[in-house]
Amino acid sequence: MNTAAITAGPPQAPEGTRFRVLYAISFSHFLNDMIQSLILAIYPMLKGEFSLSFAQIGLITLTYQLTASLLQPLVGLYTDKHPKPHSLAFGMGSTLCGLLLLSVAPNFGVVLVAAALVGTGSSVFHPESSRIARLASGGQPGLAQSIFQVGGNTGSAVGPLLAAAVVMPHGQRAIAWFGLAALVAIGVLWQIGTWYKTRHLSGPRAKKPATALASPVPPRTVALAIGVLLVLIFSKYFYLTSLTSYYTFYLMTRFGVSVQSAQVYLFIFLFAVAAGTLVGGPIGDRIGRKRVIWGSILGVAPFTLAMPYVDLTWTVVLSFVIGLIIASAFSAILVFAQELMPGKVGAVSGMFFGFAFGMGGIGAAVLGALADARGIVFVYHLCAFLPLLGLLTVFLPDLRQHRPPASRTAPASPC
Repeated sequence: MNTAAITAGPPQAPEGTRFRVLYAISFSHFLNDMIQSLILAIYPMLKGEFSLSFAQIGLITLTYQLTASLLQPLVGLYTDKHPKPHSLAFGMGSTLCGLLLLSVAPNFGVVLVAAALVGTGSSVFHPESSRIARLASGGQPGLAQSIFQVGGNTGSAVGPLLAAAVVMPHGQRAIAWFGLAALVAIGVLWQIGTWYKTRHLSGPRAKKPATALASPVPPRTVALAIGVLLVLIFSKYFYLTSLTSYYTFYLMTRFGVSVQSAQVYLFIFLFAVAAGTLVGGPIGDRIGRKRVIWGSILGVAPFTLAMPYVDLTWTVVLSFVIGLIIASAFSAILVFAQELMPGKVGAVSGMFFGFAFGMGGIGAAVLGALADARGIVFVYHLCAFLPLLGLLTVFLPDLRQHRPPASRTAPASPC
């Protein structure tokens, strides 16, 4: 990426959507989440290498997710008041250390330490990257979040394929080769941090964080809406965890497919997640985020309820449809929350990314223990009902009705 193009001097006129910055942060998200999904994809290898139970597999995810979820809100709160433009690069350095440690881990305990290091890097990356996406949105926050998110989901989709092609044939030490991806990400994120510092922390455009902006709805409505959004995040990520962490085991157990074939089917699902993420934000900018949330959470329920009862072909088809629909929710949920609490982009992003990661980690641990006790197929019968929690969307306010007339007609901030 051209550094000069990113770090040019501050313009005097308001700038539009900064697509070069959005593509750069999306590419970094691609590399970050590719590394993360690599860990998920090598679970069958780790299970055999260290003789792990499903509960221990869930503990790996729990360690990684909780490290990320507990730190993300704190990172967001701190950087709202004390911006650190190059923190993204340092966070990716933690991910690099975790990746290299995982490649030489001699036992299960060291695997957990490596997962914690990767989670620490993620705790810095997600809230700060979401802030960059918002700053570069040019008044199209849904589009910006979708571009940012699709990079991560595409990386999550590619990770299992690279695990099947590189790690499975060559063993645990081959994980170290993916450190090159982390090094590339560090370079790109350093340039993005320089753009952030030049454009928004110095010169005519420099501003103090807008912490005093008022919400468009009363505080009690904000609290209720945030609670509903967190429940929806719970339903989405508990269900997604059943697929990202255990889908390969489900396919291998129920249909007898090989590890490599199961990872290809996991890629198909994760590719659908990436595609769904890309469309969710722009649609929310146009028709309203509440409608997108309705369709993406509750709308997926018929497909999740049907999937445990169909054959392999229809399982793959339904998993694709599920991924496509359910993935459109997060960008809409995140921007909706940011508009409920204006001026607190880092704190809101950290809270929601952190809660999502925490639910994913807790879900992996709970579902792993449940799979040990009742079987992996039972897990999918139970999780199929989670999207029905989408009915709670009825309690979300319509933010368009609470805006002043002038802002309702402005194209830069639709809800």
